[in-house]
Amino acid sequence: MVNPDTARTIVGIIGNIISFGLFCSPIPTFVQICKKKSVEEFKPDPYLATLLNCMMWVLYGLPFVHPDSLLVVTINGGGFVIELIYVAIFFVYADSQKRKRMFLWLLFEAAFMGIIVAITMLVFHGTKNRTLFVGLLCIVFNIIMYASPLTVIRQVIRTKSVKYMPFSLSLANFANGIVWSTYALIKFDANILISNGLGALSGAAQLILYATYHKSTPKVEEREEEKQQQKPPEVQLSGV
Repeated sequence: MVNPDTARTIVGIIGNIISFGLFCSPIPTFVQICKKKSVEEFKPDPYLATLLNCMMWVLYGLPFVHPDSLLVVTINGGGFVIELIYVAIFFVYADSQKRKRMFLWLLFEAAFMGIIVAITMLVFHGTKNRTLFVGLLCIVFNIIMYASPLTVIRQVIRTKSVKYMPFSLSLANFANGIVWSTYALIKFDANILISNGLGALSGAAQLILYATYHKSTPKVEEREEEKQQQKPPEVQLSGV
């Protein structure tokens, strides 16, 4: 019989692989930005939000907050670096107004993390209390992240088209939520379970919509093609 710690490590490694794939999913978008030397209609919001989310989960996984969470630190540390690269590219090719807004947001995120780290270390003593405090914040940020696809879901229902909701990304988000929920159940971690359980539900909702509307998509596209220009596909980013 497989040792629970070994099983948890194996599931965590699988989760790292899937999450890494999700973090890398916007690469084609940024290749396009670099080629055109313009961010066009793309917005930096998802990348700035994911950057902060990764920082929160890295803090959560540190030994003085929640011990035995190395795999949480590795994937979110990697995600932080990837998101930082995205933000840097966006900053280079954005106009002055967007740059200013991004700079202010980055200052806010740095200050916010500084305050959270200070409160964690000075106000809360012991890993149990720190886990509760930082874990609750991580859940809040994950809920905000998983709420972002609601705009895409609303668009799918309205247009009866899954054109801007790629099946592979929806499936990967669902798998990511399931794997990390399993990881949280092997050695019970309510914070990871709640965050990724919501992610699994979000992914499942997208898959159900895809199954419902994928057959009607070509017909809808033919009618809509002449009415509007093609907009950039929505990208959902995910962290643990």
